[in-house]
Amino acid sequence: MDIAGAIFDCDGTLVDSMSMWVHAYDWLYDHYGVAPVPMEIVEPLALSEACTLFHDEYGMGSSAEEVYEVLCAHVRDGYEHEVTLMPGARDFLEELRAAGVPMIVASSTPKRELRHALVTHGLDGFFSDIVSTEDVGGRDKEFPDVYLEACRRLGSPRETTWVFEDAPFGVRSSRRAGFAVVGLFNDHDGRREEDVRPWCDIFCHGYPELSLALLRDYERPVAAEGSPLRALVIDGSPEPSSPGLVARLADSSDYVICADGGADVCRRAGIVPDVFCGDSDSASDEAAAWAAAAARTCVSFPSEKYATDLALAIDCARHEAARRTAPLSLKVTCASGGRADHALAVVGLLAGAGCASARIVEDAYEMRIVSAEGESRWELGPDAVGRTFSAVAVAPGTRVDERGMRWELEDKPMGLLDDLGISNVVSSPDARIVCREGAVAAYLIGTTKTPQ
Repeated sequence: MDIAGAIFDCDGTLVDSMSMWVHAYDWLYDHYGVAPVPMEIVEPLALSEACTLFHDEYGMGSSAEEVYEVLCAHVRDGYEHEVTLMPGARDFLEELRAAGVPMIVASSTPKRELRHALVTHGLDGFFSDIVSTEDVGGRDKEFPDVYLEACRRLGSPRETTWVFEDAPFGVRSSRRAGFAVVGLFNDHDGRREEDVRPWCDIFCHGYPELSLALLRDYERPVAAEGSPLRALVIDGSPEPSSPGLVARLADSSDYVICADGGADVCRRAGIVPDVFCGDSDSASDEAAAWAAAAARTCVSFPSEKYATDLALAIDCARHEAARRTAPLSLKVTCASGGRADHALAVVGLLAGAGCASARIVEDAYEMRIVSAEGESRWELGPDAVGRTFSAVAVAPGTRVDERGMRWELEDKPMGLLDDLGISNVVSSPDARIVCREGAVAAYLIGTTKTPQ
C-alpha cells in the first residue's frame, strides 16, 4: 500500500510523555487542592476543554485561562526534563523523510507546547506543520477533524495517508474516517491491546517493528474472487524439508515468501523468493545476504519482536492476495520440524488464517486445515491408501465425516484437541474427510508426493 503522507500523534507516539501528563494533572489537582479527575475523562479532551472543565465543574483557579497557563508551564518543564523520545522514532522518521514522505503532527496538545516538545527533542525539522485540536474548534480526537485538517494541509489522498497513533480513541476515529492506521502499543501507558488492535491496519509494539517496506507491503483485506493465489511460505525450521520437495512446491506456486532461516533452504534449492522477511537471526549470514539481494521485496524486523517470522510471512501472503483481489491458498513448509511447541503454534496460525485453503507440506506428512468455513473436504486420493490418517479438532463444536478408512465416522462430534481421530488408516482410493462444523487439522502421514 502506498504512503503518500504521514500524520503523527505526539504524546505517547513520538515522545514517551503519557506518564508526564498523568503526573502533571496530579500536580495540578494538588496545586488547587481538588480530588483527581479520572484520566479517561480528561485524556480525549483538548487541553483548553480540560481546563474549562476543571474550572467550571471542579472550581479550580479564578478562570479556565489561569488553569491553562499554570498547567502549560508545568508541561513545558516536563517535556524538557522528564520526557524521552520513543525508541526508534527518529530512525523511522529519517526513513520516511529519505523516501520523500511528507509528515505532519496532529495532537490534542496546544501548538505552543507541541512546538516546545518537538524542538526540545530535535524533531521539528521532520514535519511540514503542526495541527492541534485547537485549530479545529477544540473538537477532540473522538472526532476525526484534526486528522482531516492535517490531511488537507499535507495535500495527500486520504486513502494513502497513514495515521500513527497510540490512543484507542485516536486510532478508532482516524480509521473510521478512512485513513490507514498504525497502532503503536507499549506496555507502560495502561492501554489495553483489545481497545487498539481491532481498529489498526498495522498493530505494533514500537518503531523497531515498523519499516517503510512493511507499510508498502501491507494491503487491506478485500472481497476475493476468481482463482486463488497459490502462495508458499518457506520457514526456518531447524529440521527443514528436503530441497527437492521445496523446489517442487515452489514450482507449483504463484508467490514464494522466504521467512528468515528459510533463506538457507531457498539457496540450496535454487529458489529465488518474491519476498524475504524476518529478523535474520536464524539464517546464515551468506544466505541472508543472498536472499536480501535476490528477493523482489525485503521486509525486515527486529529480533526482539512479538510476532514470529512465520506469522509475518503469512501476513505478506495475505497482503499479496488482497492486491490481486484473490482468495489465498497457502502452503507452508520447513515450519514444523525440531520443536513440538513450534509445530503446534504453526497449526494454530493456519487454523486462524482465514484462507481458502491452508496446508503444511513436509517430507514425512501433509497437514490441511479442513473447516466448515474454508476448505471443507479433502479427497485423499489413491496415493494415500495404506497410509496413516489423523484428524484433530482445532475449533470447538467440530463435527466430521471420514470415509474410505478402517474406522469410518459420520457426523461425529470431536472434542477440541482430543485424540478421537488419531491413527486411522486409509483403505480406499476414494477416502475423504468432510468437516460439517468447526475445523480440524487433518494429517496424512508418510512420504509426501508432489502436492496439487
